[in-house]
Amino acid sequence: MNRRHFLQSLAAASTLPAQQQTRPNFVFLYADDMGWSDTGFNGRKEWRTPNLDRLAAQGTVFDRWYTAMPLCAPSRACLLTGKYTIHHTVRGNSTDIPKSEVTIAEALKPLGYKTALMGKWHQGKLPGGGFTHPLDQGFDQTYGYLDAIHAWEHFPKKLWRGRAEEEVKGYSSDLLVDESIKFLQQNRSNPFLLYVPFIEPHFHVEAPEEDLKLYRGKFTEKDSANPINARYAAMIHRLDKSIGRLMKSLDDLNLANNTVVVFSSDNGATFESRNFGASWYHDSNRPHRGQKRSLEEGGIRVPGLVRWPGRVRAGNRSTDVMHMTDVMPTFLAAAGTQPDPAWKVDGMNMLDVWTGKTRAPERTVFWEFNTENMSMHAAMRGDFKLLEIGGNRFLYNVASDPGERRTLAQENPEMFQRLRQELEAWLATTVKP
Repeated sequence: MNRRHFLQSLAAASTLPAQQQTRPNFVFLYADDMGWSDTGFNGRKEWRTPNLDRLAAQGTVFDRWYTAMPLCAPSRACLLTGKYTIHHTVRGNSTDIPKSEVTIAEALKPLGYKTALMGKWHQGKLPGGGFTHPLDQGFDQTYGYLDAIHAWEHFPKKLWRGRAEEEVKGYSSDLLVDESIKFLQQNRSNPFLLYVPFIEPHFHVEAPEEDLKLYRGKFTEKDSANPINARYAAMIHRLDKSIGRLMKSLDDLNLANNTVVVFSSDNGATFESRNFGASWYHDSNRPHRGQKRSLEEGGIRVPGLVRWPGRVRAGNRSTDVMHMTDVMPTFLAAAGTQPDPAWKVDGMNMLDVWTGKTRAPERTVFWEFNTENMSMHAAMRGDFKLLEIGGNRFLYNVASDPGERRTLAQENPEMFQRLRQELEAWLATTVKP
Protein backbone atom coordinates (compact mmCIF):
# COMPACT_ATOMS: atom_id res chain seq x y z
CA MET A 1 0.00 0.00 0.00
CA ASN A 2 1.55 3.33 -0.98
CA ARG A 3 1.60 6.50 1.08
CA ARG A 4 -1.44 8.10 -0.55
CA HIS A 5 -3.62 4.99 -0.29
CA PHE A 6 -2.74 4.47 3.37
CA LEU A 7 -3.64 8.04 4.23
CA GLN A 8 -6.95 7.50 2.44
CA SER A 9 -7.56 4.40 4.54
CA LEU A 10 -6.91 6.42 7.69
CA ALA A 11 -9.43 8.98 6.51
CA ALA A 12 -12.00 6.22 6.14
CA ALA A 13 -11.23 5.12 9.70
CA SER A 14 -12.14 8.59 10.93
CA THR A 15 -15.78 7.88 10.08
CA LEU A 16 -16.03 5.37 12.95
CA PRO A 17 -18.94 5.79 15.41
CA ALA A 18 -18.53 8.65 17.86
CA GLN A 19 -17.86 6.39 20.85
CA GLN A 20 -14.79 5.03 19.05
CA GLN A 21 -13.46 8.46 18.16
CA THR A 22 -12.41 9.77 21.58
CA ARG A 23 -8.90 10.70 20.59
CA PRO A 24 -6.41 12.61 22.74
CA ASN A 25 -4.84 15.90 21.79
CA PHE A 26 -1.07 16.21 21.50
CA VAL A 27 1.22 19.08 22.48
CA PHE A 28 4.92 18.61 21.81
CA LEU A 29 7.18 21.25 23.40
CA TYR A 30 10.67 21.22 21.90
CA ALA A 31 13.53 23.25 23.37
CA ASP A 32 16.58 24.06 21.25
CA ASP A 33 20.05 23.15 22.58
CA MET A 34 18.81 22.67 26.15
CA GLY A 35 21.11 20.55 28.28
CA TRP A 36 19.89 17.62 30.38
CA SER A 37 20.48 19.52 33.62
CA ASP A 38 19.09 22.90 32.53
CA THR A 39 15.71 22.15 34.16
CA GLY A 40 14.72 22.09 37.79
CA PHE A 41 13.23 18.62 37.50
CA ASN A 42 16.71 17.36 36.54
CA GLY A 43 18.43 19.13 39.41
CA ARG A 44 19.07 22.71 38.31
CA LYS A 45 19.25 25.04 41.33
CA GLU A 46 20.79 28.20 39.88
CA TRP A 47 17.54 29.24 38.21
CA ARG A 48 13.92 28.25 38.49
CA THR A 49 11.73 26.36 36.02
CA PRO A 50 8.52 26.10 38.09
CA ASN A 51 6.20 25.39 35.17
CA LEU A 52 8.32 22.61 33.73
CA ASP A 53 8.75 21.25 37.24
CA ARG A 54 4.98 21.29 37.68
CA LEU A 55 4.58 19.36 34.42
CA ALA A 56 7.15 16.86 35.67
CA ALA A 57 5.28 16.45 38.96
CA GLN A 58 2.06 15.86 37.04
CA GLY A 59 3.63 13.25 34.76
CA THR A 60 6.60 10.97 34.28
CA VAL A 61 10.19 12.14 33.81
CA PHE A 62 12.34 9.88 31.65
CA ASP A 63 15.92 10.08 32.87
CA ARG A 64 17.16 8.36 29.72
CA TRP A 65 15.37 10.23 26.96
CA TYR A 66 17.56 10.42 23.85
CA THR A 67 17.42 12.60 20.79
CA ALA A 68 17.99 10.77 17.52
CA MET A 69 20.71 13.13 16.24
CA PRO A 70 22.59 15.92 18.06
CA LEU A 71 21.96 18.50 15.34
CA CYS A 72 19.00 20.77 14.56
CA ALA A 73 17.49 19.67 11.23
CA PRO A 74 18.19 15.91 11.47
CA SER A 75 16.83 15.67 15.02
CA ARG A 76 13.57 17.33 13.90
CA ALA A 77 13.27 15.03 10.90
CA CYS A 78 13.68 11.99 13.19
CA LEU A 79 10.98 13.26 15.53
CA LEU A 80 8.52 14.01 12.73
CA THR A 81 9.01 10.78 10.75
CA GLY A 82 9.91 8.26 13.46
CA LYS A 83 12.93 7.21 11.39
CA TYR A 84 16.69 7.20 11.80
CA THR A 85 18.80 9.68 9.87
CA ILE A 86 20.21 6.94 7.65
CA HIS A 87 16.67 6.06 6.55
CA HIS A 88 15.01 9.46 5.99
CA THR A 89 18.33 10.84 4.58
CA VAL A 90 18.31 14.14 6.54
CA ARG A 91 21.83 13.86 7.91
CA GLY A 92 22.87 17.52 8.03
CA ASN A 93 21.45 20.99 8.44
CA SER A 94 21.27 21.67 4.71
CA THR A 95 18.88 18.83 3.82
CA ASP A 96 15.08 18.77 3.64
CA ILE A 97 12.75 15.94 4.60
CA PRO A 98 11.92 14.19 1.32
CA LYS A 99 8.29 14.75 0.41
CA SER A 100 7.85 10.97 0.22
CA GLU A 101 8.29 10.76 3.99
CA VAL A 102 5.16 10.81 6.17
CA THR A 103 5.22 13.14 9.18
CA ILE A 104 3.27 12.85 12.42
CA ALA A 105 1.02 15.63 11.17
CA GLU A 106 0.27 13.85 7.89
CA ALA A 107 -0.50 10.63 9.74
CA LEU A 108 -2.91 12.31 12.19
CA LYS A 109 -4.81 14.60 9.80
CA PRO A 110 -6.96 11.84 8.23
CA LEU A 111 -8.13 10.95 11.75
CA GLY A 112 -9.72 14.38 12.07
CA TYR A 113 -6.80 16.13 13.76
CA LYS A 114 -6.11 19.83 13.29
CA THR A 115 -2.37 20.37 13.14
CA ALA A 116 -0.12 23.34 13.80
CA LEU A 117 3.59 24.09 13.94
CA MET A 118 4.44 27.20 15.95
CA GLY A 119 8.19 27.74 15.94
CA LYS A 120 11.33 26.54 14.21
CA TRP A 121 10.95 24.39 11.10
CA HIS A 122 14.62 24.31 9.98
CA GLN A 123 14.69 21.55 7.43
CA GLY A 124 17.41 22.95 5.21
CA LYS A 125 17.34 24.43 1.72
CA LEU A 126 16.28 23.11 -1.65
CA PRO A 127 18.34 23.79 -4.79
CA GLY A 128 17.58 27.32 -5.94
CA GLY A 129 17.04 28.63 -2.43
CA GLY A 130 13.56 27.25 -1.64
CA PHE A 131 12.39 25.24 1.36
CA THR A 132 10.15 22.26 1.88
CA HIS A 133 7.25 23.97 3.64
CA PRO A 134 5.46 22.51 6.68
CA LEU A 135 2.12 23.28 5.00
CA ASP A 136 3.14 20.68 2.41
CA GLN A 137 3.89 18.08 5.08
CA GLY A 138 0.69 17.86 7.06
CA PHE A 139 0.47 21.09 9.05
CA ASP A 140 -2.72 23.17 8.71
CA GLN A 141 -1.20 26.24 10.34
CA THR A 142 2.38 27.44 10.74
CA TYR A 143 3.96 30.42 12.42
CA GLY A 144 7.60 31.07 13.11
CA TYR A 145 10.98 30.47 11.53
CA LEU A 146 11.37 28.67 8.22
CA ASP A 147 15.13 28.94 7.83
CA ALA A 148 18.12 28.41 10.09
CA ILE A 149 19.63 31.84 9.45
CA HIS A 150 17.00 33.66 11.50
CA ALA A 151 16.15 30.88 13.94
CA TRP A 152 18.43 32.24 16.62
CA GLU A 153 16.81 35.68 16.76
CA HIS A 154 14.99 35.91 20.06
CA PHE A 155 13.75 39.40 19.25
CA PRO A 156 12.78 38.75 15.62
CA LYS A 157 11.77 41.52 13.26
CA LYS A 158 9.87 39.17 10.94
CA LEU A 159 8.27 35.71 11.18
CA TRP A 160 6.43 33.54 8.70
CA ARG A 161 2.68 33.01 8.98
CA GLY A 162 2.03 30.23 6.53
CA ARG A 163 3.70 31.29 3.29
CA ALA A 164 3.69 35.02 4.05
CA GLU A 165 6.32 36.88 6.06
CA GLU A 166 5.10 39.53 8.46
CA GLU A 167 6.67 42.08 10.78
CA VAL A 168 6.56 41.23 14.48
CA LYS A 169 7.66 42.71 17.78
CA GLY A 170 8.35 40.85 21.00
CA TYR A 171 10.26 37.91 22.44
CA SER A 172 10.29 34.65 20.52
CA SER A 173 8.77 32.28 23.09
CA ASP A 174 6.03 34.82 23.88
CA LEU A 175 5.16 35.23 20.19
CA LEU A 176 5.00 31.47 19.60
CA VAL A 177 2.86 30.82 22.68
CA ASP A 178 0.48 33.68 21.77
CA GLU A 179 -0.20 31.96 18.44
CA SER A 180 -0.38 28.54 20.09
CA ILE A 181 -3.07 29.76 22.49
CA LYS A 182 -5.08 31.14 19.57
CA PHE A 183 -4.81 27.73 17.91
CA LEU A 184 -6.10 26.00 21.05
CA GLN A 185 -9.01 28.41 21.32
CA GLN A 186 -9.95 27.87 17.68
CA ASN A 187 -9.68 24.06 17.83
CA ARG A 188 -10.92 23.16 21.28
CA SER A 189 -13.70 21.03 19.73
CA ASN A 190 -11.35 19.02 17.49
CA PRO A 191 -8.54 16.65 18.30
CA PHE A 192 -5.32 18.50 17.59
CA LEU A 193 -1.56 18.21 17.26
CA LEU A 194 0.32 21.32 18.41
CA TYR A 195 4.06 21.16 17.77
CA VAL A 196 5.96 24.05 19.39
CA PRO A 197 9.69 23.97 18.59
CA PHE A 198 11.06 26.93 20.55
CA ILE A 199 14.47 28.47 19.85
CA GLU A 200 15.54 28.79 23.50
CA PRO A 201 18.25 28.53 24.72
CA HIS A 202 19.89 28.35 21.27
CA PHE A 203 22.18 31.26 20.50
CA HIS A 204 21.98 34.25 20.26
CA VAL A 205 21.99 34.53 24.08
CA GLU A 206 19.19 37.08 24.51
CA ALA A 207 16.46 37.62 27.09
CA PRO A 208 14.02 40.36 28.12
CA GLU A 209 15.40 42.81 30.66
CA GLU A 210 12.69 41.96 33.20
CA ASP A 211 13.99 38.37 33.32
CA LEU A 212 17.65 39.33 33.12
CA LYS A 213 17.41 41.52 36.21
CA LEU A 214 16.44 38.45 38.25
CA TYR A 215 19.85 36.87 37.56
CA ARG A 216 22.18 39.81 36.95
CA GLY A 217 25.04 39.68 39.46
CA LYS A 218 24.39 36.07 40.50
CA PHE A 219 27.11 34.55 38.31
CA THR A 220 30.75 35.21 37.53
CA GLU A 221 30.91 37.04 34.19
CA LYS A 222 33.74 37.75 31.75
CA ASP A 223 32.18 41.16 31.15
CA SER A 224 29.77 42.60 33.69
CA ALA A 225 28.36 44.91 31.02
CA ASN A 226 27.43 41.86 28.95
CA PRO A 227 26.29 39.25 31.51
CA ILE A 228 26.07 36.22 29.24
CA ASN A 229 25.73 33.68 32.05
CA ALA A 230 22.87 35.59 33.66
CA ARG A 231 21.24 36.08 30.28
CA TYR A 232 21.36 32.32 29.59
CA ALA A 233 19.52 31.68 32.87
CA ALA A 234 17.03 34.40 31.98
CA MET A 235 16.35 32.77 28.58
CA ILE A 236 15.33 29.53 30.22
CA HIS A 237 13.35 31.41 32.87
CA ARG A 238 11.38 33.14 30.10
CA LEU A 239 10.87 29.90 28.18
CA ASP A 240 9.48 28.30 31.32
CA LYS A 241 7.16 31.26 31.88
CA SER A 242 5.85 30.98 28.29
CA ILE A 243 5.23 27.27 28.70
CA GLY A 244 3.32 28.03 31.88
CA ARG A 245 0.99 30.36 29.95
CA LEU A 246 0.34 27.63 27.39
CA MET A 247 -0.41 25.05 30.08
CA LYS A 248 -2.77 27.49 31.79
CA SER A 249 -4.62 27.88 28.50
CA LEU A 250 -5.10 24.11 28.33
CA ASP A 251 -6.57 24.26 31.84
CA ASP A 252 -8.78 27.26 31.09
CA LEU A 253 -10.19 25.54 28.00
CA ASN A 254 -10.77 22.27 29.92
CA LEU A 255 -8.42 20.46 27.55
CA ALA A 256 -5.68 19.32 29.91
CA ASN A 257 -7.16 15.96 30.90
CA ASN A 258 -7.39 14.78 27.30
CA THR A 259 -4.07 16.19 26.12
CA VAL A 260 -0.74 14.37 25.97
CA VAL A 261 2.01 16.90 26.67
CA VAL A 262 5.62 16.00 25.90
CA PHE A 263 8.63 18.19 26.62
CA SER A 264 12.13 17.54 25.34
CA SER A 265 15.08 19.13 23.50
CA ASP A 266 16.48 18.63 20.02
CA ASN A 267 19.95 17.87 21.42
CA GLY A 268 22.18 18.64 24.37
CA ALA A 269 23.61 22.05 25.17
CA THR A 270 26.24 23.51 22.88
CA PHE A 271 29.67 24.83 23.81
CA GLU A 272 30.07 26.54 20.43
CA SER A 273 31.42 30.05 20.00
CA ARG A 274 28.12 31.93 19.74
CA ASN A 275 27.02 30.44 23.04
CA PHE A 276 29.92 32.49 24.51
CA GLY A 277 30.70 29.84 27.12
CA ALA A 278 27.36 30.08 28.95
CA SER A 279 26.47 26.37 28.71
CA TRP A 280 30.02 25.43 29.67
CA TYR A 281 29.94 27.79 32.66
CA HIS A 282 26.61 26.37 33.85
CA ASP A 283 27.71 22.79 33.07
CA SER A 284 24.41 22.34 31.26
CA ASN A 285 24.91 18.69 30.32
CA ARG A 286 26.12 17.49 33.72
CA PRO A 287 26.81 14.78 34.74
CA HIS A 288 27.34 13.77 31.13
CA ARG A 289 30.32 14.35 28.90
CA GLY A 290 30.03 15.96 25.48
CA GLN A 291 27.77 18.47 23.79
CA LYS A 292 25.74 19.17 20.67
CA ARG A 293 27.36 17.55 17.60
CA SER A 294 28.66 14.70 19.78
CA LEU A 295 27.31 11.19 20.36
CA GLU A 296 28.56 11.26 23.92
CA GLU A 297 25.75 11.38 26.46
CA GLY A 298 25.94 15.17 26.72
CA GLY A 299 25.02 15.48 23.06
CA ILE A 300 22.18 12.98 22.86
CA ARG A 301 20.69 12.54 26.35
CA VAL A 302 18.15 15.32 26.78
CA PRO A 303 15.43 16.32 29.26
CA GLY A 304 12.21 14.41 28.64
CA LEU A 305 8.82 14.20 30.30
CA VAL A 306 5.28 13.09 29.44
CA ARG A 307 2.05 14.29 31.06
CA TRP A 308 -1.36 12.77 30.39
CA PRO A 309 -3.61 13.10 33.47
CA GLY A 310 -5.13 9.81 34.54
CA ARG A 311 -3.06 7.82 32.04
CA VAL A 312 0.59 8.65 32.71
CA ARG A 313 1.62 8.21 36.33
CA ALA A 314 2.16 11.51 38.15
CA GLY A 315 5.35 12.18 40.09
CA ASN A 316 7.15 9.26 38.50
CA ARG A 317 10.71 8.91 37.22
CA SER A 318 11.67 6.20 34.77
CA THR A 319 15.01 4.81 33.63
CA ASP A 320 13.49 3.21 30.53
CA VAL A 321 15.30 4.21 27.35
CA MET A 322 13.23 6.52 25.16
CA HIS A 323 14.40 7.43 21.66
CA MET A 324 13.01 10.42 19.77
CA THR A 325 11.93 8.14 16.92
CA ASP A 326 9.47 6.53 19.38
CA VAL A 327 7.31 9.67 19.58
CA MET A 328 5.65 9.29 16.18
CA PRO A 329 4.43 5.67 16.58
CA THR A 330 3.47 6.31 20.21
CA PHE A 331 1.32 9.31 19.31
CA LEU A 332 -0.37 7.24 16.61
CA ALA A 333 -1.02 4.43 19.10
CA ALA A 334 -2.63 6.89 21.51
CA ALA A 335 -4.82 8.09 18.63
CA GLY A 336 -5.89 4.52 17.92
CA THR A 337 -3.83 3.72 14.85
CA GLN A 338 -0.33 2.69 13.80
CA PRO A 339 2.18 3.51 11.06
CA ASP A 340 1.86 1.79 7.71
CA PRO A 341 4.63 -0.86 7.48
CA ALA A 342 5.51 0.68 4.12
CA TRP A 343 6.73 3.78 5.94
CA LYS A 344 9.44 1.65 7.60
CA VAL A 345 9.28 3.58 10.86
CA ASP A 346 12.21 2.76 13.15
CA GLY A 347 10.75 3.92 16.46
CA MET A 348 8.63 1.75 18.73
CA ASN A 349 5.17 2.27 20.17
CA MET A 350 5.94 3.09 23.80
CA LEU A 351 2.40 3.89 24.91
CA ASP A 352 2.28 1.09 27.49
CA VAL A 353 5.64 2.25 28.84
CA TRP A 354 4.48 5.86 29.06
CA THR A 355 1.33 4.76 30.90
CA GLY A 356 3.29 2.51 33.27
CA LYS A 357 1.76 -0.79 32.15
CA THR A 358 5.10 -2.34 31.25
CA ARG A 359 8.83 -1.69 31.04
CA ALA A 360 10.51 -0.84 27.77
CA PRO A 361 11.43 -3.95 25.77
CA GLU A 362 15.05 -4.91 25.38
CA ARG A 363 16.35 -3.50 22.12
CA THR A 364 19.38 -1.89 20.51
CA VAL A 365 19.12 1.73 19.38
CA PHE A 366 21.56 3.55 17.11
CA TRP A 367 23.02 6.93 16.22
CA GLU A 368 25.31 8.30 13.55
CA PHE A 369 26.92 11.69 12.96
CA ASN A 370 28.44 11.74 9.51
CA THR A 371 28.36 15.38 8.55
CA GLU A 372 30.48 18.52 8.84
CA ASN A 373 33.68 16.46 8.38
CA MET A 374 32.97 14.36 11.46
CA SER A 375 32.34 10.63 11.79
CA MET A 376 30.79 9.14 14.92
CA HIS A 377 28.54 6.14 15.54
CA ALA A 378 26.90 4.66 18.60
CA ALA A 379 24.80 1.67 19.59
CA MET A 380 23.07 1.15 22.94
CA ARG A 381 21.50 -1.90 24.49
CA GLY A 382 20.28 -1.61 28.06
CA ASP A 383 22.95 0.15 30.09
CA PHE A 384 25.74 -0.58 27.61
CA LYS A 385 26.74 1.86 24.90
CA LEU A 386 29.27 1.35 22.14
CA LEU A 387 30.76 4.67 21.01
CA GLU A 388 32.84 4.88 17.84
CA ILE A 389 34.77 8.07 17.13
CA GLY A 390 37.09 8.22 14.15
CA GLY A 391 37.55 4.45 14.13
CA ASN A 392 38.24 4.20 17.88
CA ARG A 393 35.66 2.18 19.83
CA PHE A 394 34.69 2.40 23.48
CA LEU A 395 32.17 0.48 25.58
CA TYR A 396 30.51 2.27 28.49
CA ASN A 397 27.96 1.44 31.13
CA VAL A 398 26.07 4.74 31.07
CA ALA A 399 23.99 3.83 34.13
CA SER A 400 26.97 3.44 36.48
CA ASP A 401 29.28 5.73 34.49
CA PRO A 402 27.15 8.54 32.98
CA GLY A 403 30.30 10.59 32.37
CA GLU A 404 31.66 7.84 30.08
CA ARG A 405 35.02 7.88 31.81
CA ARG A 406 36.00 4.18 31.70
CA THR A 407 35.70 1.86 28.73
CA LEU A 408 34.66 -1.72 29.46
CA ALA A 409 35.62 -3.20 26.10
CA GLN A 410 38.20 -5.51 27.64
CA GLU A 411 36.02 -6.48 30.60
CA ASN A 412 32.92 -7.26 28.54
CA PRO A 413 34.15 -8.41 25.13
CA GLU A 414 30.88 -10.23 24.36
CA MET A 415 28.77 -7.06 24.58
CA PHE A 416 31.46 -5.06 22.80
CA GLN A 417 31.46 -7.50 19.87
CA ARG A 418 27.68 -7.80 19.78
CA LEU A 419 27.11 -4.04 19.59
CA ARG A 420 29.88 -3.67 17.03
CA GLN A 421 28.24 -6.25 14.77
CA GLU A 422 24.77 -4.77 15.25
CA LEU A 423 26.07 -1.30 14.44
CA GLU A 424 27.72 -2.52 11.25
CA ALA A 425 24.51 -4.29 10.20
CA TRP A 426 22.49 -1.13 10.90
CA LEU A 427 24.83 1.07 8.87
CA ALA A 428 24.49 -1.36 5.98
CA THR A 429 20.81 -0.36 5.73
CA THR A 430 21.69 3.28 4.90
CA VAL A 431 19.39 4.71 2.20
CA LYS A 432 21.01 6.75 -0.51
CA PRO A 433 19.52 10.27 -0.94
